Amino acid sequence: MAVVALAALAALAALAAGGLWWWAVLRLVVAPEHTGVLEGAVAASGWGLSLLPVHVASRASRRRAAREAVRATGRAGSRDTSR
Repeated sequence: MAVVALAALAALAALAAGGLWWWAVLRLVVAPEHTGVLEGAVAASGWGLSLLPVHVASRASRRRAAREAVRATGRAGSRDTSR
């Protein structure tokens, strides 16, 4: 039960952060003369954070994922050489 509540709270926090980011971006696009440093910082930091999951992975986690893939498939390579 606690795990479900924690997941719901995390989803709510993510939605709130996403809403704030969209608000800042739309405000920058629609009324740039009325925006301040806060909107710019929120928009820039949200864009920068969106790059993190793609580019940040430790070497150990990549190796662990590769080992698990080998265990799951039973072979070292995933290339199909039958073509």
